[in-house]
Formats: sequence, C-alpha cells, structure tokens
Amino acid sequence: MANQNKIIITCAVTGSIHTPSMSPHLPVSAQEIADAAIGAAEAGAAIVHLHARNPADGRPDQSTEAFAPFLKVIKQRSNCVINITTGGAATMSVEERVKPAATFAPEVASLNMGSMNFGLYPMLERFQTFEHDWERPYLEGSRDRIFRNTFGDIEHILRTCAESGTRFEIECYDIGHLYTLAHFVERGLVKAPFFVQSVFGILGGIASHPEDVAHMKRTADRLFGNDYHWSVLGAGRSQLPIATQAIALGGNVRVGLEDSLWIGKGQLARSNAEQVNKVRQIIEGLGASIATPDEARRILQLKGGDKVSF
Repeated sequence: MANQNKIIITCAVTGSIHTPSMSPHLPVSAQEIADAAIGAAEAGAAIVHLHARNPADGRPDQSTEAFAPFLKVIKQRSNCVINITTGGAATMSVEERVKPAATFAPEVASLNMGSMNFGLYPMLERFQTFEHDWERPYLEGSRDRIFRNTFGDIEHILRTCAESGTRFEIECYDIGHLYTLAHFVERGLVKAPFFVQSVFGILGGIASHPEDVAHMKRTADRLFGNDYHWSVLGAGRSQLPIATQAIALGGNVRVGLEDSLWIGKGQLARSNAEQVNKVRQIIEGLGASIATPDEARRILQLKGGDKVSF
C-alpha cells in the first residue's frame, strides 16, 4: 500500500537479544524503558515496540507486572502507538509470551510467523565479560535453542487477541514466513491491512544482502498486493543500510537497541532516540517525511490509544 510519502518509524527500545553488559545505554528498568520510548517518540518514532526486563539483572521478563509501570507512563506522556511483544524471548512458552498483549490489549502486538534457529552465540566473539551470571549461558544456549512459533502457537496468539481489536506487527524472518502469513490470511484469521516487518540479519533467518531485501519485497508484493504495508529491520550493522534501501523502495523502517546497539562502526548508540534521529535524516534526505502517530493509526487502521487496557 502507498503511504502517501509518509514513512512509519518503529523503535524497538530494548528487546531480549542483547544483554545488559553489552551496552550501558540498553534500557533495563521500567523508568529507563519509559524514558527511552518517550525519547524515541519525540525524535520521530510513531510506534514503540516494547519488551520488559527484570530491573535487578536485566534478563527478559514477560510478566504483566513488569510491563504495567512503563505502559502507563508512556501513555501519559506520549501519543505514540504502543506495540507489545508476543515474541518475548525464545526461552519462554507461548502462554507466557502472549499474556501482556492479552491483558493490556494494545493497538499493536508483534507476531512471529515461524519457528526457527535464532543464533545469538556469535556475539560471544565480541563480548566476553559479563556482569550477570545468566548472560553467557543465555547466549551460548542459543546454539541448541529453537525459537518456537508453530502453526498452533500463531493461531493461539491470533485467537487470544481477536476480541481486543489489536493489530499485529507481523515479523517475517524468512520467505517461508510470508507464505505462513498467507495461510492465515486465507483462513480469515488475519485481516488487511497487514503490517509486515521483514527481519534481516538474524543467524537462522534470511541474511542482509540487498538481493535478500528485494526478494522479500517482491514475494510480499506478489502474495499480498495492495493489502499490506511493508517495513524492515536490519540486525546489527545492517540496520541503516537496509533501512535506506527500504525507504528508497517506499517502505517503512524499524530501528532501536533491540535490533542494534550501534550508531556507526565501533560506536555504541547512546540512546534509541539517536538511532531514530539518524534514520529520520535518511528519510528526509530522500525526499520523504515521517508519519506522526495519528497518521500511522490511519495508515494501519488501528483502534486508537483510547481503546487499550492500560
């Protein structure tokens, strides 16, 4: 779908991939996550994609108690669209992962379209000293860990959130995930317009070559035509090159410290807002403009921030 030259920036502020010892700028506490999300929104992100963490040691935490404090603060201080993960972490059950979205009924929730190997262990080559005892085993354990998102899991999430009017950031890490989405569309469990987030550069999914990006878009165009909005995220150093290619092709973009800790070669991003500002410069430099939160709501046909349960 054409966005009338308006590009939606999503910012994923903390995630469950990176561990606290990798960057002093990674948000961990509820206050840090709230401040990071609000800062990203003020910089131009229309949507903030949210995970929670245990404030004591920074490990991923998918309890509703972990989400509640920052959801309320962000809603009070910003008009941005709040997106709650149902991905959580690969170590969690689907029941655990869907609970925050089911409880808080956000405008948007993320939804992964397939089981996959999700290799984090190569980061041990760069990061070797850890403050918390869970970090190294968490990364090393990804050698033998499958990120489970079966057909049954996906259907469970779709049906659990069906009554709340929550729409989905549909995360596709490979070409087959687009066909899985088409399967659920054919069954009537996902309704247009679809917000398809193509993910590049995760070990176990599609890589980050420009041809990979073009192949994802061609396939989505063929499967969904005018029924979808395309967005991309590139992991690590591929974040801004892939964003630039997608913007030139009329797509939307996602940045944030969930996806990359960096702002340049060997240079840690000091905040999520810094990454948003960087990609905003690219968007405006290419002659496009960013979507406001309300414009994103119109483009994606969201229910509105007054219809959430927080």
